[in-house]
Amino acid sequence: MKIHQLQALVASAETGSIRAAARSLGISQAAVTRSLRELEAAEQLPLLIRAPEGISFTEYGKTLLTHARLVLNQLEHAQNDLARFRGRAEGRLSVGVTPWITLTFLAETVLLFRKRMPDIQLELFESLMAVAQPLLRAGDMDFVIGQLHPSTATQEFSCEPVLNYETAVMVRRGHPRQHCRSVHELLDQDWALNFAPDGQDALIEYLFTRHGAQIEASRIVRAQSLGTLQMLVERADMCTWCPTVLQTAPLFQGQLVALALNEKFDSRQLSIVTRRNSTLGGAARCFIECLLQVIRKHARSARKEDLALFDTLTLLV
Repeated sequence: MKIHQLQALVASAETGSIRAAARSLGISQAAVTRSLRELEAAEQLPLLIRAPEGISFTEYGKTLLTHARLVLNQLEHAQNDLARFRGRAEGRLSVGVTPWITLTFLAETVLLFRKRMPDIQLELFESLMAVAQPLLRAGDMDFVIGQLHPSTATQEFSCEPVLNYETAVMVRRGHPRQHCRSVHELLDQDWALNFAPDGQDALIEYLFTRHGAQIEASRIVRAQSLGTLQMLVERADMCTWCPTVLQTAPLFQGQLVALALNEKFDSRQLSIVTRRNSTLGGAARCFIECLLQVIRKHARSARKEDLALFDTLTLLV
């Protein structure tokens, strides 16, 4: 299995045809076809399904494609690190960022990182973990700043803890149920929540069933972005469950109310999430260092805003 064969495989997947793959790689169509046939022959498995309208992949091809992307990403990191040793810090860094970090520490982190590595092409995904996880798995993200379920972490990903953060059921200020004291009083309300495609049952169990409450699944709207969640909470009077720190974030300040419910919810852990057995490049390590520097600065601050911020956060590093 050779690098040029993996490049041909990935390019074919990303462009949808042999001809387009050849253009993206700057080589002939015949060279791409030859690389793919050599790869299939070496592995003794059919990898592609060729049709007049384009190409698709067999199950074997899809499996190899996932690994090929990871291999090429790791090779790019190695080349970028070597370029840095030659005095040229270039390349691309793709980071998934949980929304409440975007609203609190991200801007300062990016400014600091850009000062240290101005030639790195930085790509930021503001995404809840349910959205970011598939991209991280496929190698389309270098790492994620977010919260990951422990069972997933042990299988595919590694987590470096950064912060513990409190969570709460929240509604807009002035919501008719703002003063309720139990989740049982909210079962006739609609909810905007974020969860993985297979995570709704576990979330319903955590928020309701374990407290003896039963809610209709149709009451729950899966919000894939913070903007969608905010709109549904503020304009459609939906309830949500999210990090309490959002109360103090500028975008939400004064608009969200954490309900003082009898039911308690565990604190969550914000971590640097990476693919297990992968190696972070120099740019990724630099970005993480910048983030930690910014968080520590705010944790030590006596400013009113920072004190309010760290009322619901516990620094772990």
